[in-house]
Amino acid sequence: MQMQSFSLLELMLIIAMIVLYFLPSLIAYLRQHKNILAIFMLNLLLGWSVLGWVVSLVWSVAK
Repeated sequence: MQMQSFSLLELMLIIAMIVLYFLPSLIAYLRQHKNILAIFMLNLLLGWSVLGWVVSLVWSVAK
């Protein structure tokens, strides 16, 4: 079995995609939202659907 090596550009793209996926959780953390755990769980479990990601994003910026 041969291991695949990633180029620097591919690794940067993967990291950027992960950061974008967890952007609502990051915003909630930086804004010190009182429901950060709930936002993170929604983002983690339903962020793959566009609706779950948008809901967690809106929730993270709401007061």
